[in-house]
Amino acid sequence: MLDTLFHSDQGGHEQVVLCQDRPTGLRAVIAVHSTALGPALGGTRFHAYPDSPRPESAALADALRLARGMTYKNALAGLEHGGGKAVIIGDPEKIKTEELLLAYGRCVDALGGRYVTACDVGTYVQDMDVVARTCRWTTGRSPENGGAGDSSVLTAYGVFQAMLASAEHRWGSPELTGRTVGVAGVGKVGHLLVDQLVEAGARVLIHDVNAEAVRRVLAAHPSVVAVDTADELIGAQELDIYAPCALGGVLNDHTVPLLRAAVVCGAANNQLDHPGVEKDLADRGVLYAPDYVVNSGGVIQVADELHGFDFARAKTKAADIRLTTREIFQRAEADGVPPAVAADRIAEQRIAQARGVDRPFA
Repeated sequence: MLDTLFHSDQGGHEQVVLCQDRPTGLRAVIAVHSTALGPALGGTRFHAYPDSPRPESAALADALRLARGMTYKNALAGLEHGGGKAVIIGDPEKIKTEELLLAYGRCVDALGGRYVTACDVGTYVQDMDVVARTCRWTTGRSPENGGAGDSSVLTAYGVFQAMLASAEHRWGSPELTGRTVGVAGVGKVGHLLVDQLVEAGARVLIHDVNAEAVRRVLAAHPSVVAVDTADELIGAQELDIYAPCALGGVLNDHTVPLLRAAVVCGAANNQLDHPGVEKDLADRGVLYAPDYVVNSGGVIQVADELHGFDFARAKTKAADIRLTTREIFQRAEADGVPPAVAADRIAEQRIAQARGVDRPFA
């Protein structure tokens, strides 16, 4: 892992902190990838890594990877924040307690503002309310505690904006009326995206392993059609846009050959299963909107909370996702590279330009 941190392309992190509080059972990793644009901002994942023989190593690798991704996401979101991520090791259903979260808050607070935490897998708004009692560098809190609450609203809004830019680039018009959109995963973000798509006049297909989530969407929108399997959705002949909004790695060697859509634009993180998939999509003529740009509405929302949350201001900022997506597609064409590569280049340029600028963390 030290070799990854100090020598590999996936390393380059400014700081990695290991945290432990034996009385509460806290074991955590905090990874700060970059503060070139400002304090690192990223959520706290609470996960046991049950499939790994060495959960601690898996957690460290996850934190490093996710922190690096947040650097790029925050840069392209136009935020004055670098990238960071934290992982609390353990099953949240078994070991999460108020005392553990307070101890974790003290660990984050000890960094003096270099890292600002928020929700991620296994942590929720109510958890951030507890963490904030011992750490001022906490966002994603409840409205009752001065926070922005659930960030799914602006995440879905940002996906919709990116989809408009994708449609404009592919078909010459941002209109979605009459387009068929397949939404994979209709949970917190996906069902809100469906609301916007139906209102825009799109024909919507959905799939989710959670039958209750599907029933909720069908009850709200009788025109929506549910399909039985993920392969049936991604391979639907009439599909114009595929919107993965659930698990990562959904674009892989099995699914890409099945894909019938001309555009991929969805909220899921880490949609590309491995390096090279972005080229496979481009070779098939599929326009891929990079996921960490598309789903950045959530981080825009929690970042705004640090300035006293104003929903209208945050929504205006999230609307810029459409402009950023358009810029990425134009850069990709100009450079002759897939959009994922173009997005990385734009983010890296912004970070490089910011290096050497004095940005206080207070």
